[in-house]
Amino acid sequence: MRAVERTPADLLSSALAADPGRPLVTFYDDATGERVELSVATFANWVAKTANLLQGDLAAGPGDRVALLLPAHWQTAVWLLACSSVGAIADVAGDPGAADVVVSGPDTLDAARACSGERIALALRPLGGRFPQPPAGFSDYAVEVPGQGDRFAPFAPVDPEEPALIVAGAEYTAAEVVERARGDAPELDLTGPGSRLLSGLAYDTWEGLSAGLFAPLAAGGSVVLCRNLDRLDEDALAKRIENERVTATAR
Repeated sequence: MRAVERTPADLLSSALAADPGRPLVTFYDDATGERVELSVATFANWVAKTANLLQGDLAAGPGDRVALLLPAHWQTAVWLLACSSVGAIADVAGDPGAADVVVSGPDTLDAARACSGERIALALRPLGGRFPQPPAGFSDYAVEVPGQGDRFAPFAPVDPEEPALIVAGAEYTAAEVVERARGDAPELDLTGPGSRLLSGLAYDTWEGLSAGLFAPLAAGGSVVLCRNLDRLDEDALAKRIENERVTATAR
């Protein structure tokens, strides 16, 4: 591990420096027919804007807990890297009542209201669309994020040895996330630049987060992240694997 790559945000910075135009996250929702492809540069821009929102408007900093009540989705991946950029703890499917900030999809708004801090809602509509009517008690992410700055600098240095991620009851420092992701990459047949992993795993376990974001990022590869993949028959899946030049799968 290079010294400069001790947090997931560091991995993204290295990817941006190496090849900003290559695909990083290609997202499918097989319930809606949505497909979104984000290059490293586009993904990093979303991360920077979201980190500025998190740090500036929501007053989150190192050690603050951000409950992410979100499915496997490209915007969830953005929030995970934004939390890493700020130094906040991304608590995946965590208790909103114990969080400083909650970020909720449209199906978990009632549970998210247990958070006494800042509340952000994501409509998870195609192309990052906003809610037709903002949910009461929440700021609409799609309304708030476009005006944020395209570059991000943390107010305080991010310590890679501090907690960065909580998922399925396990806590990881930023450095552990990077180390585990690097270790997972060979097991997922991610062999370096050009590797392209199709993942249909949920984001509620380490395995899902690693396959669906962290390991491809650590390996210099990319991910085809598929939500509701069970709606696809085998022929359609085989066609997607061919069309997307997938080199490995995790289902």
